[in-house]
Amino acid sequence: MRSTRATAAVERLKERSGNEHYAMVRTGDESFYLVDNSPEGEPLVVSERLPLDEFVAFVKAFGPQKPRKATKSDLAFEKQLIKK
Repeated sequence: MRSTRATAAVERLKERSGNEHYAMVRTGDESFYLVDNSPEGEPLVVSERLPLDEFVAFVKAFGPQKPRKATKSDLAFEKQLIKK
């Protein structure tokens, strides 16, 4: 099983959060978990062991999210939806 998707998700999390100490750990049974290797103290385990797809979904939802880009037409459409 390839862990490229998981690695990319952790890299995006590092960019979003500004915390370069997040790391992915891959176990022998092909599950993954997220740790915070902050310089002070021992590593903090952030997630439980998850299969690849669930791990990627967890990392995407974890931490601050990037604001969504919206065009003028998107905003107008959302405004119309709220009126109804």
